[in-house]
Amino acid sequence: MRKKWMKAMGAAFALTLALAGCGNDADPQESTAASEETSAAAETETEEKVYPEEAWLDNLNVADYVELGDYLGVEVAVPAAEVTDDQVDVYINSALESNKEKNEITDRAAENGDLVDITFVGTRDGEAFEGGSGENYEMTLGAGGYIEGFEEGIVGMKTGETKDLNLTFPIPYNNNPSLAGADVVFTITMNHIYEEVTPEFDDDFVAGLEIDGVTTAEEYRQYAYDNLMSVAEAQRDTEVENAVLRAVSENATFKAVPEAMVERYYDRLVSNLTYQASMYGMDLETFLLYGTGLTQEEYEAEMQASAEEAVKQILVLQAIAEKEGMTVTEEDVEADLEENATNYGYESAEEYKEALGDELEGYGEYLMTERMSAFVVENAVVTDDEAETAETETAETETAASEETTEAEETATESAQETEEAAAGEEVTEETAESAEAETQTE
Repeated sequence: MRKKWMKAMGAAFALTLALAGCGNDADPQESTAASEETSAAAETETEEKVYPEEAWLDNLNVADYVELGDYLGVEVAVPAAEVTDDQVDVYINSALESNKEKNEITDRAAENGDLVDITFVGTRDGEAFEGGSGENYEMTLGAGGYIEGFEEGIVGMKTGETKDLNLTFPIPYNNNPSLAGADVVFTITMNHIYEEVTPEFDDDFVAGLEIDGVTTAEEYRQYAYDNLMSVAEAQRDTEVENAVLRAVSENATFKAVPEAMVERYYDRLVSNLTYQASMYGMDLETFLLYGTGLTQEEYEAEMQASAEEAVKQILVLQAIAEKEGMTVTEEDVEADLEENATNYGYESAEEYKEALGDELEGYGEYLMTERMSAFVVENAVVTDDEAETAETETAETETAASEETTEAEETATESAQETEEAAAGEEVTEETAESAEAETQTE
C-alpha cells in the first residue's frame, strides 16, 4: 500500500523514485534493528501529528483554489519505450553471474577471487562480542567490504586450517560505535574453498533455468527482451502520466494553495523517504546526502516544492472530477477498500482499514487521483518524442543500459530462482554484519 499510495503524490512520487534508485549504491549491510528503530520513529512522528480540517481535500472548496484551463486533449511528447541489444546482454550476463558453478578446491590455499566458506569467532579481551561470530559464512576474497586485515588474513589458508587474526576496528565504526578502535581477535576456520566458474550461455544453461516455454538460448534472449520491454513500457507509462499531469496543472490558474494540505503531503513524503532510508540503516539526511549530494536545506526545499506541486495536481484533478461528474463517493471508497482488502490478503475491510491507520482519512484522495489521472491520460494526445539528435539518442541509450542493470539483475535472478545463492557471496548477513562490515561504513 505504501508504494501505491505514493503514486497519488505526483511530483513527490517522482522524487521518491529517483532517490530510491540511488539506494542501490547504499550499504545494504546495516543492522535490521537500526532500520526498524528509524522506521518506527518516523511512523510515530507522523501518527502523533494532528492536522487541521483544511489539510484534507474533503474539507476544501476546490473552486477557492484553482480555475481549470484545458485538460482534455492536452498534447505531450514522451520518448518511446526502447530496449537495446546492450541491455539484453546485461540481462543475460546477470543471469550467468547469478548462476556461477562452484568447484571445490582441495589442492591449494585460498586466493583472491575464491569463494570461501568459513567459521569465525570474534573476541575482545577474551570475550566474544555480539555479532562477531558466524558459521559456514561464504565470502568472495578480494571483493572488499570488510575491516582491514580480515580478507588479507584469510588469503593463504588451506581447508581445515584455523588461525587467529589480530585486528583493530576502524575509527569511526558506524555499525557499532562501541567497537571503534577496539583491538580484537578473529579465530578463523577454513571450511571450504571454491572456484566460481561462469557458465556458457547456451541451450543447456537455459534449460537448467527451468523457465516455462524457454528452453534455448535464442528463446531466452527474446525472454530477456520481453521482460526489459515490459519495464521500459511501465516507465514510459509513468512518464506519460507525469507529463500529462504537469501539462494540465500548468494550464490551470491557481488562486491559492492550502498550506495545511501541503504540510501534510510534505510530512508524508518525509515519512516515506525516511522509511526507505531506514531500509539501509540510515537517517534521512545521510540517505539523501549519500544518494544525491543534497544538503538538508536543499532536500527540504526539494520536498517542499514536490509537496506543493502534488497538492496543485490533486486540486486540479478534483476540479476536473467535479466538472465531469466523476467525484468519488463514500460508496466508491468502501467498495475499493473491500476489493483491496481481499487483494492484499486481509480477512475483512475493517482489518484493512485498521492497517491503513492515519492513511485511511486520505483514501478518497488517493482513489480520486488514481481515477482522474487515468481519465486525463486517456484523453490526452501522446506522441513519441523524436526531437533528439542521433548523438543525443546514442548517449541516452548508453545511460538507459546502465540504469537498467539493477532491474535486469533482479529479474534475471528471480527467473533463475537463485536469489539467495547469488546474494550469499555479496552481502553480509545481519548475524555477521557487525564483525565483517563493509569498508564503506568506515567512510
